[in-house]
Amino acid sequence: MTSANQDRWAQWILQRRDAGDPGVRAHGASLLAAYRDGVLDRAAVAAGDVLLDVGTGNGLLGFAALDRVGPGGQVIFSDISTDLLDECRLRAAAGGLLDRSRFVHASADDLRGVQDQSVDIVTTRSVLIYVERKQAAFAEFFRVLRPSGRLSIFEPINSFGVTEAGPILFGLDMTPIADLAAKLRRAYESVPQAENPMLNFDERDLLRWARGAGFASVELDYRAEVEVPYPLPTTDWEVLKKTAPNPLAPTYEEALAQMLTDQERHRFEHHVRAVLAAGTLAHNTLATTFLRAIRP
Repeated sequence: MTSANQDRWAQWILQRRDAGDPGVRAHGASLLAAYRDGVLDRAAVAAGDVLLDVGTGNGLLGFAALDRVGPGGQVIFSDISTDLLDECRLRAAAGGLLDRSRFVHASADDLRGVQDQSVDIVTTRSVLIYVERKQAAFAEFFRVLRPSGRLSIFEPINSFGVTEAGPILFGLDMTPIADLAAKLRRAYESVPQAENPMLNFDERDLLRWARGAGFASVELDYRAEVEVPYPLPTTDWEVLKKTAPNPLAPTYEEALAQMLTDQERHRFEHHVRAVLAAGTLAHNTLATTFLRAIRP
């Protein structure tokens, strides 16, 4: 459930990332499942493990991990959003999982609610992109892990695509309305790249931070795509424009109202509707990485 009183993290995860549309949500769920399984498989989760899921969100990794740690294990759901922790707690209660679940309100770079060397596994998925003090986060991951504990994370490398040439939006060519696409994009570029935690790092930094924190046996799996065609999750502009690319960003509808005049917005939306109606494939340019490491 969502409400206007929930924090921006909960509102995005529960509503704004897919506009509440079942089709878009199902499309996203299939992608997220692959990331979830990639993280948990690399973590080598075993029965009886204690797993800390940092930035748990709505429990994508945490609830799947409960199946893997079994009756003798435990999952610690950690997040900076009390609203999302409440959602996870309700879901755990409904599934009879509270006895194997713990909930900690904490940021990735300050896990003071978790004791030193108290967990077997730390996982994260798309969390460090929102953390300014990433080296401090790795230090916290190291601190809470027992000797031989495993760290397994997934992160998008958003800096890979920021230099993409041309008037591209939603992965679609916006050349006929390049002037409007450029104005709209400014709503999402208010912070310089060097100061934006979502953009100011790459996979080499993740390796450096892991090694700097003391981790060993560091493995990184990197995947890059350049202009790979893919179908959008919906061709309904009324749905698509109500989505937001991340919790800190406006929806496209909000950005249009902020950046364009009524006349410009009409021209922009007329073009996008025509492109979507034609079934034009979008093109992905992105990079992602899985990182696994061991606390000696």
